[in-house]
Amino acid sequence: MMGDYCSVQPLEICLHAKDLHEANCLNDSGSTWTYLPYGPFDSLCRYQKWLEESCRSDDPMFFAIVDLSTGKPSGVASYLRILPESGSIEVGHVHFSPLLQRSRIATEAMYLMMKHAFDLGYRRYEWKCDALNEPSRSAANRLGFSFEGIFRQATVYRNRNRDTAWFSIIDSEWPHLHAAFKKWLSPENFDNDGAQKVSLSKLTAIC
Repeated sequence: MMGDYCSVQPLEICLHAKDLHEANCLNDSGSTWTYLPYGPFDSLCRYQKWLEESCRSDDPMFFAIVDLSTGKPSGVASYLRILPESGSIEVGHVHFSPLLQRSRIATEAMYLMMKHAFDLGYRRYEWKCDALNEPSRSAANRLGFSFEGIFRQATVYRNRNRDTAWFSIIDSEWPHLHAAFKKWLSPENFDNDGAQKVSLSKLTAIC
């Protein structure tokens, strides 16, 4: 999946692991892993071992997000709960290093994965997160997902309860959102200092 700022590539451990681990280590506190059931990884060896054990299946299907300006990956995301028979697919395992957070690349990567799913004929695109994960919930709203509710006591991870917040986009909403992403990602939407002129939240809002 090729964009103007990034490419979203099938994750290849031998190609991507080292750069991903280095980018992840820029978050000294490990806070980027708080709402994931794995990580942080204190060595490249342990990160590679986890990738080998967890990221070689077709579901979840992992991708590396590669910055076209550097040629290096700085985040991952996956498709999961892939159900072609019902036209439903989820995006998850999203982990952005500090190099990727709050960047145009991060937004474009999410747009490219969304676009690819709808281009393939999926009719429902899901986003789920811990109900306590306010950054993830805010990101879902910004990206145009509709909140569907809380599944209480949905699972347990890291020895704690997780209530899961559900969000989705359906195919009838995609044309509006596709246009919103194209407008937001356009170079004309940014001034000379890189500040946005119109927010994505404003563009993705469905009246």
